[in-house]
Amino acid sequence: SLSQLRTQVTSIQEAISQFNANIATISDLHARSLNALSEQESESNASRLAELTNATRALSNEISRRIKALQTPVSGISRNDAEIRKNRITLVHGKFVEALQRYQTVEQQYRQRYRDRVERQFKIVKPEATPEEVSAVVNDTEGSANGIFLQAISSSNRYGESRQAYREVQERHQDIQRIEHTLAELAQLFNDMATLIEQQQEKVDNIETRAAEVNTDTKRGTEQVGIAVGHARSARRKRWICFWLTVVIILAAVGIGVGV
Repeated sequence: SLSQLRTQVTSIQEAISQFNANIATISDLHARSLNALSEQESESNASRLAELTNATRALSNEISRRIKALQTPVSGISRNDAEIRKNRITLVHGKFVEALQRYQTVEQQYRQRYRDRVERQFKIVKPEATPEEVSAVVNDTEGSANGIFLQAISSSNRYGESRQAYREVQERHQDIQRIEHTLAELAQLFNDMATLIEQQQEKVDNIETRAAEVNTDTKRGTEQVGIAVGHARSARRKRWICFWLTVVIILAAVGIGVGV
């Protein structure tokens, strides 16, 4: 019923509000991670960020599942109720997509900031690094560019600072990997939501088509009834005419008989 739908939509909207709150906290933890002054603080932020990212992933999947569940066909629904269902589902769908876009923007922004940090740390170790070397280190999330960094450290006269820069680069690469994973999941959710809204529109179109067919059939039925009524009236008229003709003929015959 529409009452049940309203309750479900309200519950999903509350979950989306929590999802948005998680995004804000994730953004704050990213900022804290970039500004961490100690290794302990950095590890603490990384742990909290990983935990919240996992919780937010689970929440987004749950919201997606619940929105999909709203698509369950409802039998015997009127065209007006179908339109109301469509509007409410579209509303909650739109709010979720907005939240996903917000999350995507946050992750993309911090992915770039982490990359910028990696570049700066590498240039601390090797100020004369070529653009190719910088690109190899910045875009390396599999450890294949470690040789470049370690070679730069071995030739640097600031060994302690270079080792610290190397540790931070490794941490940033882990952050970037986590963000890449999140962005891939968000892309899949976007695809799911796009497919969902297309399916919803198809269902509404089918309902409207059936309603139009019913209206057409009803109109045709009314026309047929009208034709039948007309035929019945015409038949009654003819019967009355025949009746009165018969009466006239009988009276005429009686009159002739009396005259004779």
